Amino acid sequence: MITFIQYDINCLVLLGMKKIVLHIFLLLVSQLSWAQKSITIDECWQKARENYPLIRQHGLVDLSERYTVSNIGKIWLPQISVNAQASYQSDVVHLPVDIPGMDIPVIDKDQYKVTVDLSQTIWDGGTTRSEKKITRASHEVDKQQIEVSLYTVRERIDQLFFGILTIDEQLKQLDILNADLDASMKVVTAYLQNGTATSSDVDAVRVELLNTEQRRTELISSRKAYAGMLSAMINETVGEDMELVKPVETSIQYSSSIRRPEMLLYASQGELFQAQEHMINVKNMPRFSLFLQGGYGKPGLNMLANEFDFFYIGGIRFSWNFGNLYSSRNDRNLISFRKNMILAQQETFVFNTNLKLTQVYHEIQKAKELMERDDEIILLRERVKKAGEGKYENGVYTVNDLVKDINVKSQAQQAKVLHEIQYLMSIYQYKMLSGNNDQEPIK
Repeated sequence: MITFIQYDINCLVLLGMKKIVLHIFLLLVSQLSWAQKSITIDECWQKARENYPLIRQHGLVDLSERYTVSNIGKIWLPQISVNAQASYQSDVVHLPVDIPGMDIPVIDKDQYKVTVDLSQTIWDGGTTRSEKKITRASHEVDKQQIEVSLYTVRERIDQLFFGILTIDEQLKQLDILNADLDASMKVVTAYLQNGTATSSDVDAVRVELLNTEQRRTELISSRKAYAGMLSAMINETVGEDMELVKPVETSIQYSSSIRRPEMLLYASQGELFQAQEHMINVKNMPRFSLFLQGGYGKPGLNMLANEFDFFYIGGIRFSWNFGNLYSSRNDRNLISFRKNMILAQQETFVFNTNLKLTQVYHEIQKAKELMERDDEIILLRERVKKAGEGKYENGVYTVNDLVKDINVKSQAQQAKVLHEIQYLMSIYQYKMLSGNNDQEPIK
């Protein structure tokens, strides 16, 4: 009997240990999943960049550049061609006089020739090097254009991210307002039971509670819409349980330096124009190459031998094309015109961006100044609300007056939240406009 009891105890202990291990495992899993349900704005930027279809063109541009440069370099490999020709001509070379005692052969009017031509470039005047520079510069322009397009994605992410943060903060403030109204409802209900309040007083507080619930429904609906768009941008579900980490405040100093992708685009376009200008000079340079031709035909190199024969010829070839000199001046003028257009676009971009930076910088300062007064305003509104509660208890205040004080205090709290989010959003907007993303956190 004791043995069975001991066996049952051991089983219970074993089962208990299994339950404990299982609970610990589930707790760790839940903690891990909870830790994973948060995301920062930097992570959103990176995920959106990786998910955006345009990013795939980066690899395609790199491959295109590699293949093009490789093909250009193949000009330095020996160039081989095979040619065959069969012809019939109306006349052939012959002596116009007869020499007694000599039988001078006359070649046939039908002639045949098969040749293999081999050519090796010695110097191409710098054409290959210039073409490679143009190819690399052109592909760099393509890549910077992609970066400019991708940079606009960041602005969308900022708007969605801070939009959700604003809604989340407003929901928290609604919870505080709802708690204040619940407390007032309990007080008014107690007064109604004591006969010192009317049912209309209860209805007035209940209306405010219903308005709060309606506002909550609107905010939750808006959050789902924003979260749905953000989910599509980053290719990850941003549910109600996903916490968006509020960015750390950073110090911003006004600066006219701009490090946007557009500036790199303008710079790469300038390098492309330089490469094209260099190509104009290269086109007017002479070329040197070695050549070798071997063949079989009738006649061979000996025009008087009317029979099939092998032959070859080799040497060095020199060529100089002066035709490009006619269009060189117009080509330079055209490139100069394009450079001036790009320069005007760059100056316009810098001018407009600096204007926008000035505006956003003042918005940052305004939000900062408003935030300095928010806490004091909330404290005063809290005092007014408590004083109103005392007045209501003494019969001096009506329920409508009390509800008004509660709403005004809630509005002050919401204003503080909005000012904080606007401050952060303006900072990130400034960083996005300037391209300076290495600001130091405020300590």
